[in-house]
Amino acid sequence: MILVLLGTQDNSFHRLLDKIQELIDKKIIKEEVVVQAGRTKYESKDMKIFSLVSQDKLKELTEKADIVITHGGVGSIVMSLKMGKKVIAVPRLSTFGEHVNDHQIQIVDSFDKQGFLIGVIELDNLEKALEKAKTFKPKKFVSQTDNMIKIIEDFIDNN
Repeated sequence: MILVLLGTQDNSFHRLLDKIQELIDKKIIKEEVVVQAGRTKYESKDMKIFSLVSQDKLKELTEKADIVITHGGVGSIVMSLKMGKKVIAVPRLSTFGEHVNDHQIQIVDSFDKQGFLIGVIELDNLEKALEKAKTFKPKKFVSQTDNMIKIIEDFIDNN
């Protein structure tokens, strides 16, 4: 199963879903596709689309997924990496009105260069990314969240 995460931004990300639908129509994507679409309104006979799901349901879907295709949001990326998933990340772009600026390009590029995920800036490269994902071995992601919380707690306790 392929899980697509579009986050919760106010702006639509139709462009990504259009490309995924195109790849389904071409029979390049044959797996079940489940989408957490946020505020993106999209109709598809081939994809199972939810606007928002609970954290528990999101974790359940992520666990079942073979591949996660996500927007360039840190939360979606980190959650998927922590669960050991193969991630293809596609940044929302301001040029298409998908976000207010292009910070997601830097986020995706950074994670990609470190070997955690497959970054796709140009949607025409999504098909190649899906092919690459078949053999891609992501670098293990180690979260520093617990360490940061401990540092903050120690700081508060000592001041």
